[in-house]
Amino acid sequence: MPELFDTPLEPPVLQRNSEDFAYCRALAGSDEDRPVLMLNMNHYREDCGYPDSGLYKQYIEGLGPFLDGAGGGKILWRMPVLSQAVGEQKITEILACWYPSHKVFVGLYDAPGAEENFRLKGLCVDYAVIHRCPGDQPPFAPLKGSYP
Repeated sequence: MPELFDTPLEPPVLQRNSEDFAYCRALAGSDEDRPVLMLNMNHYREDCGYPDSGLYKQYIEGLGPFLDGAGGGKILWRMPVLSQAVGEQKITEILACWYPSHKVFVGLYDAPGAEENFRLKGLCVDYAVIHRCPGDQPPFAPLKGSYP
C-alpha cells in the first residue's frame, strides 16, 4: 500500500498517494505543468442519495461551481457503473474532472468552498481510486507530443 499524503479535509479512506501527489506538486511549480484529467472511480455510501437526491445531490451540484471557482476545473462527464467484467474494484460512478493545470488540482484544498466540498465528498464517497491522465490530448485537445 502506498504512503498517504495527509489531506485534513478528507477522511482517511480518501487520502492521496504521497508519491503521486508530490509529483503533481512538482509539476505544478514547473514549466512542464499542463492540463490534467482526473478519472474518479467512486463507490458511494448507500445512504448518500446516489444517483439523484440527498447528500449526493448537494455534493454533485456544488462540485462543478467549486471546481470552476478553484481555477477553471470542469466536470466533463459522469457515468454510472452497471457492472464489472474484470477485477474486484466495486465502484458506483466514474466522474471525469478536467483541470487546466496540475497547479489548479493541487490547489483545491485552499480554494474557496473547499471545506464544504470535501465535507460532502467525505459523507458520500465510501471508496475511491483516482487516475491521473493527460488533459491536453484527444479527445480533450489536439495531440501535442509526450506527457510526463
